[in-house]
Amino acid sequence: MSKYTSKIGKINTQDQLIFDFLSDFRNLESVIPKDKISDFEATEDRCKFKIEGIGQAGLKTIEKEPNKLIKITSDGKAPFGFSFWIQLKPIDEEVDTTAIRLTIDAQLNPMMKMMVGKHLQKGIDSLVDYMIIFFNEKVKKE
Repeated sequence: MSKYTSKIGKINTQDQLIFDFLSDFRNLESVIPKDKISDFEATEDRCKFKIEGIGQAGLKTIEKEPNKLIKITSDGKAPFGFSFWIQLKPIDEEVDTTAIRLTIDAQLNPMMKMMVGKHLQKGIDSLVDYMIIFFNEKVKKE
């Protein structure tokens, strides 16, 4: 197993609002890149989709701890098995600020680790940046 942990991001939103959005796969359709992902189908706890150049993939939620943790794993075909954690922690409840950190635990053989390891690390750090922007903008609109 190869473990990749993102940087810690700070989102100016309540942990509950972030958790409620991220814990329902049906919400992801509004934020996925349409040019890279197609045939997206989702229920609250499962989703499947087609990734351009890779093929069919799926995700399922295996654990939820309200406002703190969402644990996801691969479901169906995937280039490798993995678990993915989204951790939330209130920083300052008076001003609704939440810390977010992502972790991927991937089953990579040494060759795959060399090929995709840096991309996984860069990807989860970029995802934290995207979530900060998305949730801070989402709150401003509401």
